Amino acid sequence: MIRYLTTRGLALALSLWVASLVIFLVLNVVPGDPARYMLGMNAAPETVATLRAELGLDRPAPARYLAWMGGMLQGDFGISYTYRTPVSEMILDRVGVSLPLALYALVLSTAIALPVGLFAAARRGTAAETGVMAATQLGIAVPNFWLAMLLVLVFAVRLRWFAAGGFPGWDAGILAGLKALTLPAVALAVPQAAILSRIARSALIETLGEDFIRTARAKGLTRGQALTRHALRNAMIPVLTIIGLQFSFLLAGAIIIENVFFLPGLGRLVFQAISQRDLIVVQSVVMLLVCAVILVTFLVDILYAVVDPRLRRR
Repeated sequence: MIRYLTTRGLALALSLWVASLVIFLVLNVVPGDPARYMLGMNAAPETVATLRAELGLDRPAPARYLAWMGGMLQGDFGISYTYRTPVSEMILDRVGVSLPLALYALVLSTAIALPVGLFAAARRGTAAETGVMAATQLGIAVPNFWLAMLLVLVFAVRLRWFAAGGFPGWDAGILAGLKALTLPAVALAVPQAAILSRIARSALIETLGEDFIRTARAKGLTRGQALTRHALRNAMIPVLTIIGLQFSFLLAGAIIIENVFFLPGLGRLVFQAISQRDLIVVQSVVMLLVCAVILVTFLVDILYAVVDPRLRRR
């Protein structure tokens, strides 16, 4: 188990280093002047030179990279050129929306997908399974931004159960915050639940063909009991993989949904920073999101060892 964790920890550190290097090279070293890009092609040379000095672009690339990494390790992400405020403060304000939204959507997705996957696997070859698989295929095909607009039309415009957009802040209360995130979370969760339920069904059906399941059935367990007591845990590794990838997507890939619902999250922050040419914010937020993706993958690897005892012996 120690060797397994050590190997995964080294892979985590290497992935973070490579990711930081790629992000830095893309935004700082490729042909083109970031300062001129931020100010526009018609900016005065003196203004460009001042911004280059402020951003540290007049220093060698290795020195800028080390300074950037050192600042990030200390929680210093730099100063936004557009808003003239620390990027770390902007990220803290926005992550309070994006992280709960991603967790909310992930909980909804898992709560829908696992029962659906179990239901379909338990009724393999029946009309019920065919109907469930058709519904999940439809869930995969429907774009989440279209579903988001449909939810707004039905539940916000016509029924008026929810607001069409915006976020009141957590100071207004947890219930008010969760209510504002419900429609965006559903829009994000439905396509992910459709994918996860199909993966769970396939993994469960494959596990049901194993010898230990036949032994459990021979000892008198029903198909449903063998499915829930034995097959489910052994089918969790591919399911955990998809859950980990989905959380990463929900955290880093909700830009469209956050813009549809006017949520002040990280996705909307990146969108605004790109449109305003605020490369400092783009660089810092992208690195933070990449770190989140890699860390989630590392946690999923640890869960593998918890679920599968064979990995603990490595």
